[in-house]
Amino acid sequence: MDTAMETGGDIMSAMRAKVDELYDFRDHYFERNSIEKAIQKTDDVKKELETLLKALDEAQGQIESKSEYLLLRGRALNILPEFSPEAYDCLSKAVKLDPKLVEAWNHLGECYWKKRDIMNAKNCFTGALNYSRNKVSLRNLSMVLRQLGGTPEERTKFMQESLSNIKEALQLDFNDGTTWFIAGNTYLSLFFASGQSPSILKQCLGAYAKAEEDSVAKNNPDLHFNRAAIYRFQEEYQLALEGYDKARALDPLWQEPQDKRKEMINFLWKVTELVRSKGKVKNKKLQQMISSLKEADLGPYSGGSYTGANKETIKLVPCSLANLSVGQNAEKVVVGKVVCSISLEEPIPFTFAFVDSEGTCYAVNLYNIAQGQGVIIGDSVAIPEPFVQRIDFTIDDKHINFSSIRVMSPVFLVVNRRKLGADKQAPATLQVSTMSE
Repeated sequence: MDTAMETGGDIMSAMRAKVDELYDFRDHYFERNSIEKAIQKTDDVKKELETLLKALDEAQGQIESKSEYLLLRGRALNILPEFSPEAYDCLSKAVKLDPKLVEAWNHLGECYWKKRDIMNAKNCFTGALNYSRNKVSLRNLSMVLRQLGGTPEERTKFMQESLSNIKEALQLDFNDGTTWFIAGNTYLSLFFASGQSPSILKQCLGAYAKAEEDSVAKNNPDLHFNRAAIYRFQEEYQLALEGYDKARALDPLWQEPQDKRKEMINFLWKVTELVRSKGKVKNKKLQQMISSLKEADLGPYSGGSYTGANKETIKLVPCSLANLSVGQNAEKVVVGKVVCSISLEEPIPFTFAFVDSEGTCYAVNLYNIAQGQGVIIGDSVAIPEPFVQRIDFTIDDKHINFSSIRVMSPVFLVVNRRKLGADKQAPATLQVSTMSE
């Protein structure tokens, strides 16, 4: 059919299809281009956008519904990651002309989100849901709710609302990768807000894995960056480094994955060197520290047993570091002298190294400790039922190689013969990216 003979409705449909094609071009870019072209992606999208805007300008006089035209133009302009004042202006006008335009409300909410105007973003997604229970409004509202709450009680309330919304979004489309990605972020926030339950972290990783099955979500650098942060927290360092590499490959202009990778390698190399050199403590002083260790340094863990949190008696046998196995060492307790602490860009975990009576040196990663409450050189530290990991791999010509003990709370430690109290504890947080949310 000749363009001149097309009705306003036909033109409208054609323009809607072109906007859909623009989003398809962006979302499926890496199915049509190699990852080496990642640095060109934004410029390529901008070129496609310019072509589309010219087509929309030419078609404007033939589209009868002004609100629909403004929606199409606003939606097109909103494709880039940064806030677009022109997209905001078009979408604001569209919802004023037709308050039932759910898609316009959703894109306007995204504009507010890019401006970090959380409350107006919330109002947009809530308003859209008044007209239609749709997955985009639900998942975006879930994302916004996680940012709200001044008190712990308020944050818990909003977190539960966030979880409820993302679950409803998944019920509407169980195979949507973007929804699964936002679900993963929701579970990650919930993990740190509610006592760090391993089952919640498992749900988080499961959601990210489900997102990765989707051709669009799997090429989201945020997915790989956030999952790398979890692997870092779990001390699965090689997987974390792979995640940061993937995030950097997908978005070469995003500096943070590169910075995190560099920080982690520097940290791991520092731990390797300090464990190998036993904190660089001079031999005479080291021998004095080792010879000063006594059974009394076990504190409440001496005598062959201790009373657990549920008043049960737990058997404990003193053990040398060399005789520990990888994983949980039930019914064993180790004691040593702190030879150094290891500074981090991020204070999670607090890392130190200690030596036992045989001179064996291990790193200790201590989580959920309050700022400024770590141990110092010369302290004696006893750890019950230690969870041991052996780290051994090579990256960037550096051989990372050390053994470490993971301690999830300072309340498990005995320091200088006294058990640490709950006042030494503070919940950890984790830096993740919401860039693409």
